[in-house]
Amino acid sequence: STFPYFGPPLSPSMEGDTDLQFLLVGGDLLKVRSSSWKKTRFYKLQEDCQTMWHESKKTFKFNQTFSIKDISVVRAGRQSEGLRKNTEEPVEGRCFSIIFKGRRKNLDLMASSEEEAKQWVTSLEKIMSNMENLNSQQKTEHWIFNCLRKADKNRDNKLSLKELKDFLHQINIEVDDQYAEKLFQECDQSKCGHLAGDEIEHFYSLLTHRQEIDTIYGEYAKTTGFMSAENLLEFLIKEQREEATLADAHRLINKYELDDKAKEKQLMTQDGFLMYLHMPEGLVLNPTHKAVHQDMSQPLNHYFISSSHNTYLMEDQLKGPSSTEAYARALIKGCRCVELDCWDGSDGEPVIYHGYTLTSKILFKDTIKAIKEYAFKTSDYPVILSLENHCSVEQQRVMAQHMSSILGSALLTSPLGDQMPTDFPSPEELKGRFLVKGKRLTKLEACFGPEETAGDDGSLTEEEEDDKEEEEEEKKKEGKKLKLAKELSDMVIYCKSVHFNGFQDAKDNLGFYEMSSFKERKAMALAEESANSYIHHNVDKLSRIYPAGTRTDSSNYNPVPLWNAGCQIVSLNFQTSCNDMDVNQGRFLTNGKTGYVLKPAYMRDLGSEFDPITLTAGPWLQHKTLHLMIVSAQQLPKVNQKKTSIVDALVKVEIHGVPADTADKETPYIENNGFNPMWNENFKFDVYVPELALVRFVVEDHDSVTDNDFVGQFTVPFTSLQMGYRHVPLLNKEGDPLPSAGLFVHIMIMDA
Repeated sequence: STFPYFGPPLSPSMEGDTDLQFLLVGGDLLKVRSSSWKKTRFYKLQEDCQTMWHESKKTFKFNQTFSIKDISVVRAGRQSEGLRKNTEEPVEGRCFSIIFKGRRKNLDLMASSEEEAKQWVTSLEKIMSNMENLNSQQKTEHWIFNCLRKADKNRDNKLSLKELKDFLHQINIEVDDQYAEKLFQECDQSKCGHLAGDEIEHFYSLLTHRQEIDTIYGEYAKTTGFMSAENLLEFLIKEQREEATLADAHRLINKYELDDKAKEKQLMTQDGFLMYLHMPEGLVLNPTHKAVHQDMSQPLNHYFISSSHNTYLMEDQLKGPSSTEAYARALIKGCRCVELDCWDGSDGEPVIYHGYTLTSKILFKDTIKAIKEYAFKTSDYPVILSLENHCSVEQQRVMAQHMSSILGSALLTSPLGDQMPTDFPSPEELKGRFLVKGKRLTKLEACFGPEETAGDDGSLTEEEEDDKEEEEEEKKKEGKKLKLAKELSDMVIYCKSVHFNGFQDAKDNLGFYEMSSFKERKAMALAEESANSYIHHNVDKLSRIYPAGTRTDSSNYNPVPLWNAGCQIVSLNFQTSCNDMDVNQGRFLTNGKTGYVLKPAYMRDLGSEFDPITLTAGPWLQHKTLHLMIVSAQQLPKVNQKKTSIVDALVKVEIHGVPADTADKETPYIENNGFNPMWNENFKFDVYVPELALVRFVVEDHDSVTDNDFVGQFTVPFTSLQMGYRHVPLLNKEGDPLPSAGLFVHIMIMDA
């Protein structure tokens, strides 16, 4: 039941593909939920080629579906926690898992043979990559195509007026009956009371017509209604403020023009122009910043480092489940510093969980295996293992043994070079390596000379040290001080945990490799009261910040003031979706999503007088004016799934940075239109320290009674904005892209 004018959402290369045929036919798989719950389910791909359907063998058959777009990755073998726990080694080759984006549980499956399991994995991966590579025009078509299919209740490939109204509702447009009838009449050329074939296509083009693109295109298409390469060049220079050449204009026409005849004449049609505006060259984020574009040869502590707290938790820190899956998710999101809360487990095997709470436990060795597997999938740069060590000496030895045998030569166990270093190695030198952060019995110098003990018995873990009352509590609970195993101590090279006794003490008595962890309250106070001293401290030491223990719901704090004070390892609860995580994702969006972002020069200089609070004159002061026009939005998803609800869209723009730059403004809301609302609303912001500023675009569904609902957002570093007419892709709460949804804006940055 496909509409004649739209095939399924696939590139032409997949027509007649055997992997695709395999999925369309489908087959039985064993769904594994526990060691006792394993049931046969029939899975197949629906004709739309983007939805998987499965059928239960129960008498009252209920059908469930999920979209191919919702799959994050398909993993062959017993790689998920569930499969490792609930199946035996011999069935390894028959198992595979579907891992979803967001919070949805993994789907653990078992095929009847290894060949069949391989076929499922290959076919699913192929169709996923195919969908990944569709351009935005195709994505929009398939999204609309799907909504049309749902609206066509009687499956006759025609749309009645009632079905048309249903369809408009699904795509988030509330139109009054007269307008719907007018649209319908205009398209129903055969006057037979329903739309079919070309009439639906005509309806689609009326619907997706973008007035604002007409206006811009019309202004520059001076060659008989088309844009010549010269016209396009004028647009790139004048509007987009790019240093473009005629060759660039030709390249864009060859790349994005859909009409072959126009392409031959080196002309760009309006469709080609819209296509360009949806592609990386036309997006708000500078495409050259998507790859590694910063110097990666500076000392490690000269970078902001994407860092996670309580990485093992999937939910809150009182009773939520601990899972190795949480490490995989954080690492895939580009996190470079993960936390391991280690406690004595039974059978001599250390476990990871949130001590003194009901969170579930996972084995230390399983966690290290998961970390090894996912550490370098998103970024090649080093991963720091932050050990929160509560184990007995015996189990610490087991920890050291597991790290050594699982991580092998990737684990850094001695300083680079053959003499005592005076500074950190660079991320470049540490590519593919693991660093252990924890207590150490001796100074690092001991690696190069006779052993000497540095009076530090590694007695307490640092998260207990920071707060005196808590320290007393912990001592009572533990009854005795923890001792440190030499094997584990020796693995700590560049990240030795020490207590913080003030900036002067650190300067006089600590080596560059001796670092402190700060509870958020203490760090925030230091960042407010002595930001410049904090910045100096972080020029040659590392600082790690972590959320207060009172955040039992695993909520987060605002990382921005701590970055402003030069702190590198600002740890957040990656498992919690919130504004602070959005801002964190925005900070690490650039530089190839490596999880390392070079700090501005004035934060890497011991003589720096920069203070983000008082903001005196200096090289950091580069006053800019940001002129921003919010033009329109496209295809916003419904947030409230109630049948009658249509989005009343409004856009907020927030600047995050030094206090002088922090600001936000919002458009009025547009009633009942989530499909193509237009604002043409102008904002102006003053930005004094652009290198530390981030711009966050937020779309909300206005509600006069309760808080507005979040629709989507995108956060981008100020210095990575492109000027001119740009599309802003939108991300959902979990930080994953919303298919087809976006904002259209105009950006102008001037020297103030």
